[in-house]
Amino acid sequence: MPLAADRRRFLLWKSLGTVLQYLPVQFAVRVAQIAGWLVALRATPTRSVAEDNLRTILESDSDAAIDEKVLRRWVRRYYASYARYWAEGATLPAMDAGTAHGRIMFVEGEEIIRAAVAKGKGVIVALPHIGSWEWGGALVARLGFPMTAVAEELEPPELFQWFVDQRQAVGLIIEPLDHNAAKRISQTLRAGGLVGLLCDRDIVGDGITADLLGRSTSIPAGPAMLALRTDAELIAGVVYSGPGNQHCVHIVGPIDTERQANLRSDVTRVTQNLADTLSDLIRRTPEQWHVFVPAFRDTVGKK
Repeated sequence: MPLAADRRRFLLWKSLGTVLQYLPVQFAVRVAQIAGWLVALRATPTRSVAEDNLRTILESDSDAAIDEKVLRRWVRRYYASYARYWAEGATLPAMDAGTAHGRIMFVEGEEIIRAAVAKGKGVIVALPHIGSWEWGGALVARLGFPMTAVAEELEPPELFQWFVDQRQAVGLIIEPLDHNAAKRISQTLRAGGLVGLLCDRDIVGDGITADLLGRSTSIPAGPAMLALRTDAELIAGVVYSGPGNQHCVHIVGPIDTERQANLRSDVTRVTQNLADTLSDLIRRTPEQWHVFVPAFRDTVGKK
């Protein structure tokens, strides 16, 4: 991308984010949701992917195919939910800490994460692309457990640095996804730290084949590999948006990482157990699974 275009992209995202921070949160969210609904009306390849992902979730526990009219309503909710995610993510850094803390609560598993941290061996929180994990990071940071997360580097670098600064403002520590990421994360875990890893998309392309929502996919090996090598606790977590303007944290686990065979076999087993847990968390709020790329092996490459 030419330097001028990179600069325009950076300024556009920074300007939008700054404007959203000065708007009343609920107004910003409502405007974003309406925009999301409108975008969902356009027939695009991205919307086709969203439809396929939603169809998989909604049919995964059923023998019947979903009605296409019902599916289209779910797609509109899907886009509106994603728009809410961006609006609330942009407003969070400028929000008073007390106000933000009052809008998020543990519904399930607070004792799980506290017990895992107390062991002092490091904790891996495996996260699906659901709701707003940044809100969860802000909550655990306020509890005294700052979370380190890995993020894809954005172009231009100024945009990625702005993203990092915004997340650090709410207590998150962001590491870039590069060839040194695994080493830095291992060091954090061995020091007893808390690491959040988004793990329902295989970005690098070297993941483990697993069953997710009844279909074959590739799950990053990182969470299982790191847990087995460092003896860190492995748990799964999600932050659902709603009800209303609230955010609800659910923690599940710990996931069994006891060594049973060779490392490769153990990584495969633990990754499948993790995929089963993620499937359950995704089914609870299908419209909040924010994945706009083909998620399953049998759809990769389809138009």
